[in-house]
Amino acid sequence: MEENQYYIYIMTNKYNTTIYVGVTNNLIRRVYEHKNKLIEGFTSKYNLNKLIYFENTENVETAILREKQIKNYSRVKKEQLIEKMNPERIDLYESLL
Repeated sequence: MEENQYYIYIMTNKYNTTIYVGVTNNLIRRVYEHKNKLIEGFTSKYNLNKLIYFENTENVETAILREKQIKNYSRVKKEQLIEKMNPERIDLYESLL
């Protein structure tokens, strides 16, 4: 993970039924927080602890705009985006370490 990198990511639960789109400048730390329920909110409430998609950019404004764009996608379009990167919906967190 490099400095001045911003990540747009998607988390899901064990059954891939609920998804969450987020943005961060430290993907490893943020996913760790989700996995360990260190921050109350949507992801802890719905047990979203599996990283199934991410992309990165060097520009914070671009990252925020992309996050909003993906959040506005239909469920089908989000699933298509995930399918291109991670068709088996494996947890990508370990690959970051």
